[in-house]
Amino acid sequence: MLRNGPDAFGWVTILLHWAIALLIAGLVVLGYVMTRPDVDPVLQFDLFQWHKSFGFTALGLCIIRVLWWLANRHPAAVAGLSVRERRASFIVHILLLCLTLAVPVTGWALASTSTLDIPSFYFNLVVIPALPLEKSAVAEALWTTAHAVLAYGLAGFVLLHAAAALHHHFIRRDAVLVRMLRNKRWDG
Repeated sequence: MLRNGPDAFGWVTILLHWAIALLIAGLVVLGYVMTRPDVDPVLQFDLFQWHKSFGFTALGLCIIRVLWWLANRHPAAVAGLSVRERRASFIVHILLLCLTLAVPVTGWALASTSTLDIPSFYFNLVVIPALPLEKSAVAEALWTTAHAVLAYGLAGFVLLHAAAALHHHFIRRDAVLVRMLRNKRWDG
């Protein structure tokens, strides 16, 4: 099924989850590589443009993910989770949703306020317009810090999320991870 059920995630949720996870991992690595001081300037320009393109892709998928999350039912929690575990899971998921939106938006703000005034090319197909923010070194520094802090915070929550899923799979042996890997309603 495409939609979430009472006890299972639908394929849309599963695909959005893993696509965004892969994008986040790739963007963190690319963000690190492109800011290395020893990178050739021509390559660095291309890496920044790729980072922006994949960042805008992540933003688009995150908006779809949030709308899908709001419009869809949420499967019941896996049996055996305490009230505290359910609450912690809910809070981490909300933080992940918020950060997956905030990180690309702060990146967009950073690109928009840069005094270099370099356009953001989306995979060399279209130019993404800048946000209506004042270009200044102070604004650029603010958004650079915000983008970096939120990106590393997101990476931390992703690691926490992954560690919890692996704990549930290998230690507790429950269905927390498995139900985000496949839709059991399609299993034969």
